[in-house]
Amino acid sequence: MTEAPVSVADFRAAMRLIVGNVSVITAGAGDDRSGLVVISVVSLSAEPPKVIACVNRSSSTWPVIERYRHFGVNSLGPQHQAVAERFSGFGGIKGKDRYDGAEWVTLKTGAALLYDAVAAFDCSLDEMIDRGTHSIVIGSVEAVRTRDAGQALIYWRGCYRPLSTE
Repeated sequence: MTEAPVSVADFRAAMRLIVGNVSVITAGAGDDRSGLVVISVVSLSAEPPKVIACVNRSSSTWPVIERYRHFGVNSLGPQHQAVAERFSGFGGIKGKDRYDGAEWVTLKTGAALLYDAVAAFDCSLDEMIDRGTHSIVIGSVEAVRTRDAGQALIYWRGCYRPLSTE
């Protein structure tokens, strides 16, 4: 018996049941910058430090990462829900306007890092591997910054939700 392939709707419904940490990927500089929300950031290696993020090639951020060869990974806390919504494109917000309303710093590569992110990784681009609609973006971590307050912002069942250690 041949089964039908998994539908996009069924796949998305199942993926919404996987709890994911909300991170903002940033790239570019000045007026030529963009960013997006991902829940697909993981450690690739500790020695040397490397991370992987999956970025849709149709996003406005993908070509900026390719052009600048750097990106920031900003793990968000519950206080950053408005940041997540802006970088998700709520209200049609695009490009550099997504950075409004938050404080940003740079460390080594020039990628913007959220000043009070739970964890921020400043990465140089190693490689982009195309698979399906996305690229697996591999970065060497050039610098890190942490502000662990015991809380995180997660995405589950189609919504942003706070997570606390208490």
